[in-house]
Amino acid sequence: MAYVATRGGEKAIEQAERLFREELGTIDMARVAAIRQSMPYLIDRVMGEASLYDEDMAALALAQTGGELSEAVLVLRAWRTTQPRLAVAAPLLQEDLLTQRRISAAFKDIPGGQILGPTLDYSHRVLATDVLEGKPFAPPAVEPAAQPAPAHQPSLADWQRQQGLVAPAKQSHVAPDDIPDLTREPLLFPASRAHRLQSLARAETGGVLALGYAAMRGYGNAHPTVNELRLAEAEVVVRHPSGTPFSAGRVRVCQAEVTSKEKGGYLELGFAASFGWNEVKVIAAATLDLNSAEAPVGSPVHEEFYLYHTESVEASGFCIHFKLPHYVTFQSVLDAMRDAKAKAAATPVEAEQMEPAE
Repeated sequence: MAYVATRGGEKAIEQAERLFREELGTIDMARVAAIRQSMPYLIDRVMGEASLYDEDMAALALAQTGGELSEAVLVLRAWRTTQPRLAVAAPLLQEDLLTQRRISAAFKDIPGGQILGPTLDYSHRVLATDVLEGKPFAPPAVEPAAQPAPAHQPSLADWQRQQGLVAPAKQSHVAPDDIPDLTREPLLFPASRAHRLQSLARAETGGVLALGYAAMRGYGNAHPTVNELRLAEAEVVVRHPSGTPFSAGRVRVCQAEVTSKEKGGYLELGFAASFGWNEVKVIAAATLDLNSAEAPVGSPVHEEFYLYHTESVEASGFCIHFKLPHYVTFQSVLDAMRDAKAKAAATPVEAEQMEPAE
């Protein structure tokens, strides 16, 4: 759809876009680099929701759209569809991740220990207003630990399996061509777990938080405890045409496991992971994964409800389309209103004419 009825036609539409671009000003590599450097967590969010890991492209999308997240995700997804698929990376194992933050709210002492890493969880949320007065905000230097934490941390769930707390893992090998891919296949219900986790991985953060919060407040059947939360960097290992595996680089990833209930004598785990570091999203998404199996149809934590309503491009597109001309359908509503009013006004007159004369 388009504003074909706008006064001035195509020229007006063109000028409207020019006005938007003029307010943003010139976009150059310096601006893109500044966005990438100063807002890494926003870059992570855009990359996660676009299901494309490219920090420069995510920064460019933000610059080009003026920071409007749904538009930035849309243009980045659109660009993603133009790129060839060269290979399928090897599966990631938790113990292979270069872990920078790893905590558990379920156990104090866990194998490998708690690693707070980069976080504002324990900080006062105070705005640095001195910056506006020309005083730069320079954070104090980090003091290195006497004994650095190991770069690789074991899986907490594997340790729990050894303790008989979590059900044994179901090991299965899946050929790369058989891995389901939500970017190439439609989402059908009931959704497979792979499709559910893929959909949550690129779902809109605010939507996932809203519905995950609904589950936490009582609309779900389980109140979550964070079993393990991890921020890490992962090696992207692909296979060269010669057959030799090699690392194509690292990407930032985050994951969360939550639990709160027992099933069949074991703790039941909800899981979520995503590109970039986005803790609130993966905790809320893991909570939805934990609750979805038993949620009644119509519940905000039922799988069909939350998977449909956290798809950012689909949701924002549907919402935005209401701005476009709906003259014909709205005119039919007005015609129906006028017709109903005319009939209501005529009814008393007709009734008076039908009364017998005295």
